[in-house]
Amino acid sequence: QVQLVESGGGLVQAGGSLRLSCAGTGRTFSNYAMGWFRQAPGKEREFVATVNWDGGATAYAASVKGRFTISRDRAKNMLYLQMNSLKPDDTAVYYCAADVSRLFTTYTSDLGQYDVWGQGTQVTVSS
Repeated sequence: QVQLVESGGGLVQAGGSLRLSCAGTGRTFSNYAMGWFRQAPGKEREFVATVNWDGGATAYAASVKGRFTISRDRAKNMLYLQMNSLKPDDTAVYYCAADVSRLFTTYTSDLGQYDVWGQGTQVTVSS
């Protein structure tokens, strides 16, 4: 079964750190752009970070730039999001996603380009 499975979410105090992981199973995601998105209660899902197919290029939402780092391990079919200096506004369900319709392409922040999604992991930042 082709799927992405997130882990690493939890409850953390403001200023703390978390590292999210996303494991790909059922197929390789190594040759495709991938990204992290989040959705807070009552809000639309929004872009957080994205990485191109080989891990050499990344992009971030303005709200997380300088605090979050996206990375991937292509050999392990894994995607990561290191989150530092967390704020209460970062509280949301975090999703990883893969753009598997385009091989060997650059990253994209367009939610509509992503074809495969994980089930999400909750991140709660207390003040």
